[in-house]
Amino acid sequence: MRIAVALLVLLFASGAISAQTKNPVSTVVREILPRQQKNLIAAAEAMPADKYAFKPTAEQMTFAHLILHIAESNNFLCAKISDMPEPKASEVKESDGKDALVASLQASFDFCGSSLAKLDDSKLGDTVALFGGREGPRASAVFSLTSDWADHYSAAAMYLRLNGVLPPTAKKK
Repeated sequence: MRIAVALLVLLFASGAISAQTKNPVSTVVREILPRQQKNLIAAAEAMPADKYAFKPTAEQMTFAHLILHIAESNNFLCAKISDMPEPKASEVKESDGKDALVASLQASFDFCGSSLAKLDDSKLGDTVALFGGREGPRASAVFSLTSDWADHYSAAAMYLRLNGVLPPTAKKK
């Protein structure tokens, strides 16, 4: 959560978002979405299909599970953020393979785009059900979403590098 707050401060300070913006938090989250969507989907696409069962240690999840987890987290959090029902997942499983998992990830980002389009800052204090059945402000779901994207990309990049694949953001432009 500190990362998200620091990002907001930097965006205000740099002039990337005006202090006059009516919905600064919602605006910034919508601005973050395309970059994270692009990077996470590119990471999922970069991993060879035969490496989706890879996990760095016995205790860690497979790359396939990581991609499935990102899609599920996106759907859960974006439903909470927007008060929209969580999409009925096509029951994609970790074992369904790269194509199905990438499609599920893309669909989850599409849902988040629709959800975030409806968000305005006046709703950030509303109480919503969060992970584990606990309740908290909608802002908690918003900040969890953006910090999850950063955390999940970091994990995906590590999995890629351990398999000799350069992560999308490390490639020369």
